[in-house]
Amino acid sequence: MRLSEFNRAVEHEFGAAYGGQLVRELVIIELGSRTAEQAIAAGVPARDAWLALCEAMDVPVARRHGAGLVEPKKNRG
Repeated sequence: MRLSEFNRAVEHEFGAAYGGQLVRELVIIELGSRTAEQAIAAGVPARDAWLALCEAMDVPVARRHGAGLVEPKKNRG
């Protein structure tokens, strides 16, 4: 998961304002008692930060995978 995909997933699941606040302020034990923002800056893969954030916020498993990915281009054939 790229950082841009992480950001889209956060915005899609939590909304732009609240998602940004969570990423900056919610300290997650599984990320070394850091925020998602701090963990990613320290080298934690964005996918791991996304999954830890989902776990901390009780996001259903069905909405954790694939979120934030760009829709595949449709073939114009």
